[in-house]
Amino acid sequence: MKLVILDRDGVINQDSDTFIKTPDEWIPIPGSLEAIARLNQADYRVVVATNQSGIARGMFNIMALNAIHQKMHAAAQSVGAEIDAVFFCPHAQDDHCDCRKPKPGMLHTIAKRYDVSLKGLPLIGDSLRDLQAGFVVGCAPYLVLTGKGEKTREKGGLPPGTTNYPNLAAVVDHLLKAPALTYAV
Repeated sequence: MKLVILDRDGVINQDSDTFIKTPDEWIPIPGSLEAIARLNQADYRVVVATNQSGIARGMFNIMALNAIHQKMHAAAQSVGAEIDAVFFCPHAQDDHCDCRKPKPGMLHTIAKRYDVSLKGLPLIGDSLRDLQAGFVVGCAPYLVLTGKGEKTREKGGLPPGTTNYPNLAAVVDHLLKAPALTYAV
């Protein structure tokens, strides 16, 4: 099975410093959904791993998050894309959970659910914590310069082997030109 893990805000959709709290605030980055469709056409399964501490902060609830994800799935399907699953951490940083990136708990859950090794599996994010979570479990880290990506690159301290691209579509171009890898246990 070929699998790609994407962060949500700043990778698939526009990010906001005040959080994405409603479906109306969820706006896809131009070309991102079409990039997911191209991954699907190349037999990749696409999953999302996203921190959603706005729930713990009381900024929105699980029903609002589900509505946002319903809009994302519908928008993806409208261009022939399929997001296989969305994994999220609802906790705040001070909850000290294992699922909030940069901790790898969410990625371990994905590996278990799909019965795959994370070694070399593409993880695409716009923040250092996305890349750190992937790096510690052996994922190949890809930084997109959308969302917080430019600031993340400027700050430095990226995990070894991180490559950066202007956006998700450019990462997908790269992945589809590279020899296909099948990830297994």
